Order: sequence, then structure tokens, then C-alpha cells
Amino acid sequence: MQDEKFQPTQPPSEPQSPDSNFQPQPVSKMASQTPERQESLLVEVAKTIGLSLILAFGIRQFVAEARYIPSESMVPTLLVNDRLIVDKVGYYLHSPKRGDIVVFNPTNALVKDGFNDAFIKRIVGMPGDQVAVANNRVYINGKLLAEPYLAAKTQTTLNTCGPENVFLAEPQVVPTNAYLVLGDNRNNSFDGRCWGFVPRNNIVGRAAVRFWPLNRWAIIAAGKQK
Repeated sequence: MQDEKFQPTQPPSEPQSPDSNFQPQPVSKMASQTPERQESLLVEVAKTIGLSLILAFGIRQFVAEARYIPSESMVPTLLVNDRLIVDKVGYYLHSPKRGDIVVFNPTNALVKDGFNDAFIKRIVGMPGDQVAVANNRVYINGKLLAEPYLAAKTQTTLNTCGPENVFLAEPQVVPTNAYLVLGDNRNNSFDGRCWGFVPRNNIVGRAAVRFWPLNRWAIIAAGKQK
């Protein structure tokens, strides 16, 4: 004898109205809220986005930003396509130092020659220094400048500037609130030897960290010489 299937008891059928087949449709959470609540949520979203943009802009403008190396002018220290973090805070606390690698906006002389993008070079001459190039070396106030960051047998010549535009053909004194910058790759760098000094206001910040490529990650030492 087979077991009977359990059938739940059904109440007596009742007459149904014409609307008895109506099924309520799901309503979105936003749509179910009052106009005032919707407006409040939109305001909060706008505030969050606005604050995020302000923080991102503020950090990039005043704290730090990423840059990449577009040329070979800083070889062997920095290679093409190296990615850097540029520290902008440090120079609010102290002045640039000799040996710092700095990012700077083009000077007036460079702008006149059609340059608009930022440069990256190393500070060699400080305010008040007399800088000279002699015997393919750099001299500061008559003394040979030690440059351990250069590749072996590197010579500092004036050949990279062309015959009509050689700023350091004669010794020069660095003005107040200005710096002389050179590339580490002296044979392939368009730098202060050719076009002169960088005003302090043009300096964006100091190259502080190389974060890419990962196998060359390094903290870039700040200058120690005065």
C-alpha cells in the first residue's frame, strides 16, 4: 500500500476581486526614499568626491608627486623611464643643498627657446659660488669639486652647448636665490653650462625615491655639501 502524499488543507475559496492578481513590483532603495533624503545622499557623495579631489590635488601640489625620466642626461644615476617620487615638503623647511637632484620648471631663457616641460638635474653651484669649468672638471671657488656620482673618466666639457651658446665659457658667480645645475651624464646633458642659473622659485622639489623599476628601487640621497 503506497503512502498518500501529504496535501495541506486549503481554506474554502473566496470570491476574488478584479485586482486580486496584482503583484507589487520591487522599488529601488533610492526611489523609495523621500526627495529630501535623496538630495542629502547626493550632497554627501558630492562632498566625498570633492574632498578626494582636493586632497589629491593638495598632495600633488604641495607634498609629493611622481615623475619619470625622459632622457639620458642623468645617467648613470637615473636611467630613461625611471619613476621617481619628488619631495616638495623638504624645501619648505630648508634650502636646497649641493648634490641634490632637483626637478625644476624651465627658466625664462629656456622658455624663450621653446622649452616648456620640467627638467631634472643635480645642483652643483650654490648662491654666491664662483663656478668655472677648466681642464674638463668643475671648480667651485677655485677648488676642484668632488663628484663621486659621475661615471669613471667622465669629463665636463662645453662641447654639448654648441659654439654660440656657452654660458660657462668664463667663470660665473651664482646669484642670490639661484643655483647652477648640471646633468650627471656630462656628454649628453643640456644644462646650466649652456643656459645659466635656475632661480629658487623655479625648483619644484627634490628627487627622493626611485620606485620603478622595482629591481632598482632606492632612496636617493640628499646632498650633504653646503
